[in-house]
Amino acid sequence: METRSQVVGRLQAAFRSGVTVPEEFRRAQLTGLMSMIRDNEELIVNALHKDLAKPKFEAILSEVDIVINELHHAIANVKSWMQPEYVSKNLATKLDECFVRREPLGVVLIIGTWNYPLQLLILPMVGAIAAGNCVVIKPSEVSAATDSLIAELVPKYLSQDCYAVVRGGPEETKALLQNRFDHIFYTGSQTVARSILQAASVHLTPVTLELGGKCPCFIYGRVNIAAAARRLVWAKFFNSGQSCVAPDYVLCSQATQDALLPALREALEDFYGKEPQTSPDLSRIVSPRHWTRLMELLKRSSGKVVLGGESDQEDKYIAPTVMVDVAEDDALMKEEIFGPILPILTVESLEKGIDFINRNEKPLALYVFSDESSVVNTVLEKTSSGGFCSNDGIVHMTLPGLPFGGVGASGWGSYHGRWGFEAFSHRRACMLRGWALERLNGLRYPPYKDNKLSWLRWTTSAKNSCSLM
Repeated sequence: METRSQVVGRLQAAFRSGVTVPEEFRRAQLTGLMSMIRDNEELIVNALHKDLAKPKFEAILSEVDIVINELHHAIANVKSWMQPEYVSKNLATKLDECFVRREPLGVVLIIGTWNYPLQLLILPMVGAIAAGNCVVIKPSEVSAATDSLIAELVPKYLSQDCYAVVRGGPEETKALLQNRFDHIFYTGSQTVARSILQAASVHLTPVTLELGGKCPCFIYGRVNIAAAARRLVWAKFFNSGQSCVAPDYVLCSQATQDALLPALREALEDFYGKEPQTSPDLSRIVSPRHWTRLMELLKRSSGKVVLGGESDQEDKYIAPTVMVDVAEDDALMKEEIFGPILPILTVESLEKGIDFINRNEKPLALYVFSDESSVVNTVLEKTSSGGFCSNDGIVHMTLPGLPFGGVGASGWGSYHGRWGFEAFSHRRACMLRGWALERLNGLRYPPYKDNKLSWLRWTTSAKNSCSLM
């Protein structure tokens, strides 16, 4: 069996050979990845059910189809993405060819996570392949069934010289990070991200971090309460709340809370029935350790449970839970919940809600529910977040044309669609010059004269730009 260093060395040799650069190779590998997903849909769904009791509906929507749509988008556009981007010129460079060339970075490492163990590993891989890189992927050992399946399937459908799966836990990942990569793409927690950065700093390796944080849902002004409740319940309890873009808490007025609670109760019952534990449409917590962490958060909270609260350790089950009377310094507000617990906090003005959001770290996503466009626009203009969506949750990340990523503590860099291609590309500035206009170029040569400087400043001025290629 190869060591991790041998795997990386093998891929580095393949990259240096230039095999990954041609468009035909990139397209063939993306097509192979498409076949891998389509041919093994049932196996993927079964693995996701073993790991998270993920319903088939949610598995197809958030793990299978989102990857297939990304692949369709990349295959259709990779040729145009690879084309040089010509830039405007000034008089001094009028006869030159000036353009930006996208080039692959080399051998990149993608470290996935367990909550969407296929999507969050393969989506960035699509961008890396489209950009012409060799790729090492590291699935999460927490989602063991999906980890095993990916390790089995990838070598069957993709070039083994250019793409590799490395498995293992924290110690194996630490050893893997000792190798030199040309880019590291990590999805997961802020705590682990710090370790990733430390390892990357040894080789000055650039890093993309897709993290998370506490995504607010601010409900303010006139709003369709019934529709808001249904969309909020779906976005929050999809995958049992184990989504980095799930609404982490709700901000609203006391009057809105009073109207919202019965609508939430009705939506929960419509979705999952009177006994949610028996519903086939509700995922489970991924592991006993994660279940215990969530139950400890509930115990430490001073808030009041008004919906749900039931749990079953053996089943790794926590009922969809809604809490009120939650203070800003409550245990539930000190870290990302990442589970089926929804605290509601009250604020009585738009300004106070915005101030509350801005006192905390910038979130990966920010949601505003309101029928008033002035409310939506004010929150959009006066806050910062990785993504923003009004009157719904999560769905903004399904569109390949929009960049997906955080800001500040919620992440560095973005991907999806063209943005994934850019994340794994070097934008090389190119100027191809001939020998013409040497007299004009002579303005920059010694002996320096004031009149030379005047002419040179004029020919290189942005005012004298030229759009000729």
